[in-house]
Amino acid sequence: MPFNIPILLTWLRVALIPLVVGVFYLPVTWLTPHERNLAATLIFIVAAVTDWFDGFLARRWQQTSAFGAFLDPVADKLMVAGALLVLLNLDGGRCHPIVAFIIIGREITISALREWMAQIGASKSVAVSSIGKIKTAAQMSAIPMLLYYDVLWGAIDTRFWGDLLLWLASVLTVWSMFYYLKKAWPMIKERSGNLS
Repeated sequence: MPFNIPILLTWLRVALIPLVVGVFYLPVTWLTPHERNLAATLIFIVAAVTDWFDGFLARRWQQTSAFGAFLDPVADKLMVAGALLVLLNLDGGRCHPIVAFIIIGREITISALREWMAQIGASKSVAVSSIGKIKTAAQMSAIPMLLYYDVLWGAIDTRFWGDLLLWLASVLTVWSMFYYLKKAWPMIKERSGNLS
């Protein structure tokens, strides 16, 4: 297993996931509800920044590796799924269960599709698209807003904007899933025909 700064940052992101969850299970005498929200938000933001930074450094220092390419999306999906599960459990639900199901279900579906496409040597057909990048940006903006769940700087209602962005992310999630499935469909059809 290779070990370098980009992979270390990816491992750091994995390690931060239980902290986002754990903050909400600390004894009530340790942190006020607002402090819990703020701590979870800041931890998630640090994790999200490492997501961008590890890829940037890997490309700049030419330290890309097969292991890093595997670990990076796994860390991303764990981070998003962990945060969504926490949001479902907070204050009667800061995230709609349908939205969480759509986002987590899509990640499982596309991960399986990518694995299958890699096995048949066609992984480039389901490479990350611009729709997928916009979806990720919407998710990564919505989740910290919903973790914070208050008015920011006396003007930005993070509850409203976080909810709106997460619904937008769920729409983009479905759109991007169908985009990837459409790209892969000729090969799925061809392989299915070969099996029959």
